[in-house]
Amino acid sequence: MKTECSFDGQHGGGAGALAAPASSGRVAFTLIEMLVVIAILGLIAGLTVPALKNLGKADATVSAGRQLLDDIGRARQLAISQRTTVYMVFVPESFWANTTYNSAATTTPWMAQLTFAEKSVVTNLCGAQLTGYVFIGRGTVGDQPGRHNWRYLSSWQTLPAGTFIAPLKFRTPKQVASVISLENNPNSPFTVYGFMTNAVPFPVETNSTLFLNLPCLMFDSLGHLVDESGQVLSRHEYIPLARGSVAPSMDPATKTYQLSAPSVAEVPSGNSTNISANIIDIDPLTGRALLQFFKMEP
Repeated sequence: MKTECSFDGQHGGGAGALAAPASSGRVAFTLIEMLVVIAILGLIAGLTVPALKNLGKADATVSAGRQLLDDIGRARQLAISQRTTVYMVFVPESFWANTTYNSAATTTPWMAQLTFAEKSVVTNLCGAQLTGYVFIGRGTVGDQPGRHNWRYLSSWQTLPAGTFIAPLKFRTPKQVASVISLENNPNSPFTVYGFMTNAVPFPVETNSTLFLNLPCLMFDSLGHLVDESGQVLSRHEYIPLARGSVAPSMDPATKTYQLSAPSVAEVPSGNSTNISANIIDIDPLTGRALLQFFKMEP
């Protein structure tokens, strides 16, 4: 049998005396202390969750900006490598009903001229309103002289969920749409014009009889950003990005897109034009783009 002995150093006082054991009582939180800790954690969560949500939204806009920067660069490189004009064509809001984009030579409503398959493509593009774009080339290297065929150089692409191009960019083609001031930004204010337009085959490259004047960016074979006449644009091109949602109209029974106006909401309201705006800035001479935004002073 094992026997344990202890000495408190006061009875037998030598250097080899054993120390007294620590108290066997346990240290624990009281109920009040636990409630106080829970209350503090709840307060911290209440303060940080909204900030984290806003951080996620900000990250989405930054992702959209980076994607557009990359793809604008891609359109420019395609124009240089293919030695032709490349159009980065965007999908406007309610494009099927907007006569602004109809070709001047089109007397019959353009939707009536489409085949069933082409109408299906148009309907699918309802989900790309204000967020979708495609690259179209007017001929490529190797084409015979005088035979510059149109080619879709990519599939339709869309911006990340929760982001879109501000509607004001589409509603006043080639006219001043807005002036945006970003505090502490040395390049502010930014005068935003509506997209330029040009006639391109739509909705597929093989539709050689139907051309619509759709909103676009145009890069020539030298990588310049040009206007409809092929001249280098005389101003910077600004594209404001927005956070929020674009909800296309859908048939409640079949869950398919309908040709009806979408529901567009900026969340928070006006974020594409206020101090929190993110703006794509394209230099016309170089064709290169960068992202402009509010700069916090140190």
